[in-house]
Amino acid sequence: MNERGLLIVLSGPSGVGKGTVRKEIFEQPDTKFQYSISMTTRKPREGEVDGIDYFFKSREEFERLIAEGKLLEWAEFVGNYYGTPIEYVEKTLQEGKDVFLEIEVQGALQVRKAFPEGLFIFLMPPSLGELKNRIVTRGTESEDIINDRMRVAKEEIEMMDAYDYVVENDRIENACNRIKAIVTAEHCRRDRVAIRYKKMLEVE
Repeated sequence: MNERGLLIVLSGPSGVGKGTVRKEIFEQPDTKFQYSISMTTRKPREGEVDGIDYFFKSREEFERLIAEGKLLEWAEFVGNYYGTPIEYVEKTLQEGKDVFLEIEVQGALQVRKAFPEGLFIFLMPPSLGELKNRIVTRGTESEDIINDRMRVAKEEIEMMDAYDYVVENDRIENACNRIKAIVTAEHCRRDRVAIRYKKMLEVE
C-alpha cells in the first residue's frame, strides 16, 4: 500500500508570481510533484493553453460543477471563478504522489478546512511597491483593476496566519529552492513517518 501523498498548496496575493514560481519548479528535472490544474472562467492570457495552465470554462459550466459538488474549492475573484477539481486530487494522493496546487487565497482557506493535514505555503512579495510594479508590467489590466488587485492583495496578506510557511519571492530561484526544502522537511516529520518506521520493530 502506497504512503499517502502530500497536498502542497502554494498561494499568495495576485501578482506575486505564483504561476512563474510554479512553472520554474516543474521545469526542474528532479521535481516529482503532480500539478493539479485549476479551472477558471477568466479569459486566457497570451501564451496560456487550455488544459496546461488552466481549464478555461464558461460561467455556466463552472456553476454546474459547483452545484454538483465536483470542486475541492472555488472562489470568485475580481469577477471570475477559480476552482480545483476534487476527483483528480484525491486519486493522486491515494497513489502516493504529492499534489501541487497553485491557487488564490480564498481557495486555499477552503482547502485548509477540507485537508488540514496539507502543507500550506504563502508566497510573499518583497514589498507592496514591487507587487504593484509586477501587476503593472503585465500590461493586461486597466488602472481600475490594478487598484482593485492591490486592495485585495493587502487583505490577502493579512490572511497569512492561516498558512504553515511564508516564502518571499525576491528571486524566482530562491523561492523555488525554499519551497522544495520545505516539502523535503515535511516528508521527514515524525508524525508523517513514525508508523512506517515503527513497523521495523515488528520484524524478527
